[in-house]
Amino acid sequence: MPHTKRRRLVTTAVTVSLGATALAACGSEDDSKADSGPVSLTYWTWTPGMDKVVDLWNKGPGKKDGITVTVKKQASGDTLVTKILTAHKAKKAPDLVQAEYQALPTLVSNDALADISGEVGDIEGKFAEGVWQQTTLGTDAVYAVPQDIGPMMFYYREDLFEKYGLKVPTTWEQFAETARRLKEKAPDKDLTTFSANDSGLFAGLAQQAGAKWWTTSGDRWKVGIDDAATRKVAGFWGGLVKEGVIDDQPMYTPSWNKALNTGKQIAWVSAVWAPGTLTTAAPDTKGKWAMAPLPQWSLDQDVTGSWGGSSTAVTTDSAHQEAAAEFAAWLNTDHDALNALAKEGGIYPASTSAQLSGAFSHPPAFFANQPDFYSKAADIAKTTAPSAWGPNVNVAYTSFKDAFGAAAKNKSDFTAALRTMQDDTVADLKKQGFEVSR
Repeated sequence: MPHTKRRRLVTTAVTVSLGATALAACGSEDDSKADSGPVSLTYWTWTPGMDKVVDLWNKGPGKKDGITVTVKKQASGDTLVTKILTAHKAKKAPDLVQAEYQALPTLVSNDALADISGEVGDIEGKFAEGVWQQTTLGTDAVYAVPQDIGPMMFYYREDLFEKYGLKVPTTWEQFAETARRLKEKAPDKDLTTFSANDSGLFAGLAQQAGAKWWTTSGDRWKVGIDDAATRKVAGFWGGLVKEGVIDDQPMYTPSWNKALNTGKQIAWVSAVWAPGTLTTAAPDTKGKWAMAPLPQWSLDQDVTGSWGGSSTAVTTDSAHQEAAAEFAAWLNTDHDALNALAKEGGIYPASTSAQLSGAFSHPPAFFANQPDFYSKAADIAKTTAPSAWGPNVNVAYTSFKDAFGAAAKNKSDFTAALRTMQDDTVADLKKQGFEVSR
């Protein structure tokens, strides 16, 4: 088993700003073979309204080129990754899949995604460097085309900040002081919550602090979840929970929705997609929120983390990889396609040219009081810290939910929970047959 896994790693580690990811280019030798005659492709995706977006292709470029795409709606997250890998083992994966960035190393290490650099390499300049590198995994290969991103931001109730005399925090130290000041003035309210049910939020906060959870040294993986940057983040939030100045209830529950809607919680550390969530979670607060950059660890910094985001990838099982790559490029760079994705799916595009045009030339309806919402979002997106993902993100995330959930409930040491997360992730890599360095 270890030898099999090692063959999937490049012999020399490639280190890039994204983080060192050593994964060999996968796919068969005839991946780029030309297609002739009508081509039918299947696309697995969870994005709402994707069938309407694909209709634009089928009636336009696809009809002209003889390439028809059929959408098959799927669940997202680990459920979809598992389904893709199961289908791939039977050599029956679809032609195209929507994949979150953190899932790409897992899919590539299992030889499920094709290298489409020969077909889409010329569109690299349409994306921010850090975003593009998430689809290359630090190699010369391209395993997907970026679709949407989730730069993190700070959301706050503008009216209640004014009512309680609070200033928007620009540093995490100020954030903590703001939480304490609110609790003194309104003991029944909380600035926000630490949610142990969303590992993506914690990963983004660690990313902002400079953490790189997975890197490589030669042909060995190194796990840095329990590093100084992540310990700083864990200690900060654990301290606020233990102090009782923020809540510790999970997000996306009826109770959390009510807290936002009634003003019991008056701020939220989230990402660019937050307006859509607030629209349903706190409908009575429309026009009362504002968005600002994420607080920084020091005043001389200007960096944010990333929470969410996905790409469009072509599988190694596809018999029409060139046609599939053509569609993936169109979907994520064409002006009409991106406008439709924004309208139908509510996505924030990875394409930099689309971030200030079309659907993003006006603020979200929920934030009509902040006309510069998307121009500010585009500026924040440029400051996104590099990511470094590994082949067992799902294991790390599950461990986070278990260990941090218990720590939040017991108001115990978050750094101890972090060590559990580190140990679980390392143990799983070794179990899978990957070589791990200390």
